[in-house]
Amino acid sequence: MKNTFGQSVSVTIYGESHGQAVGVVIDGLAPGIPVDEDFIQSQLTLRRPVGSISTARQEPDPFQILSGVYEHKTTGTPVHIMIPNTQTRSTDYSATRSLARPSHADYTAYCKYHGFEDFRGGGHFSGRITAGLVAGGAIALSALKTKNILIGTHVKSCGNIQDREFQNPEADIAVLNQKTFAVLDDNKAEEMQNLIKQTAEQKDSIGGILETAVLNLPAGVGEPWFDTMEGLLAHALFSIPAVKGVQFGNAFELVNSYGSQYNDAFRIENNKIITETNHNAGINGGITNGMPILFQCAVKPTPSIYQAQNTVDFFKNENAVLEIKGRHDPAIIHRARVVVDSITALVLCDILAQRFGTDWLA
Repeated sequence: MKNTFGQSVSVTIYGESHGQAVGVVIDGLAPGIPVDEDFIQSQLTLRRPVGSISTARQEPDPFQILSGVYEHKTTGTPVHIMIPNTQTRSTDYSATRSLARPSHADYTAYCKYHGFEDFRGGGHFSGRITAGLVAGGAIALSALKTKNILIGTHVKSCGNIQDREFQNPEADIAVLNQKTFAVLDDNKAEEMQNLIKQTAEQKDSIGGILETAVLNLPAGVGEPWFDTMEGLLAHALFSIPAVKGVQFGNAFELVNSYGSQYNDAFRIENNKIITETNHNAGINGGITNGMPILFQCAVKPTPSIYQAQNTVDFFKNENAVLEIKGRHDPAIIHRARVVVDSITALVLCDILAQRFGTDWLA
């Protein structure tokens, strides 16, 4: 199993949902990057469950920085952050060990690891593992902020409820990053949360779309072909559990339009090269052009639902019916938003370190 991503700044995740701990090791960070433990904790809080719209599993996430940080600054050696698991309830999964939960990785994990995998709570495939990405991502976000590179994500849609678009991205990002339920229109937040509650009452789940803006990346970052800016971001974003689609700019909305409609015309404004529109999401030929990077992630409905579902018993090789127990989210889109921010920041730190050198981030 490969658990490491990145070249100049590499990220390794580890742990299982019901194991002793989850965590992250980040290698290649420059020495001298500020490490704000309060900010790390606040980011982990954004990932945690919220009331009746989330799972009842409430992990306090008392992280420990085991290496790579001294006197609140990175030392240049690997940063290791460990987060203990404290609220496991493994008996919920014992009775259904051999039943493949629909849309989960139970069966595929069994095929790959021959039954030696830790199946409890989804094991290494659980969204619980993203806690390490969020903890490490907090350091990456802080490093980028010193360069005025800002990242923010909102719930663009949940079910059939739509949030408004980014209008003033810098101001919008500042507001979003203070919200537990990250939408730009507070009225839509209430509607979405009511929809999630209604969905939970129906023993079902619901998904939606996250939209992310990245501001103030310099032009000229990224590579043509295999390490394009879109390619590396998409590679990492698709590793987030439940992300089933990624769109940059207006790819799907305008793909059937004419080139005269899709092209972003260049202009000079205040002695700076910009584009009149941004359908290409600030990326041409895999390389940034200085405009905001805009992308969307399709987050599927949580696969764990409390309705009876057809499945198979892959020990007995026979059909079965599954009724799950345990504690599960009726929606994870509001929790996934900080994971998207975090993994985006980690990928950008890697790409920028390759372009300008690792010390640039400090």
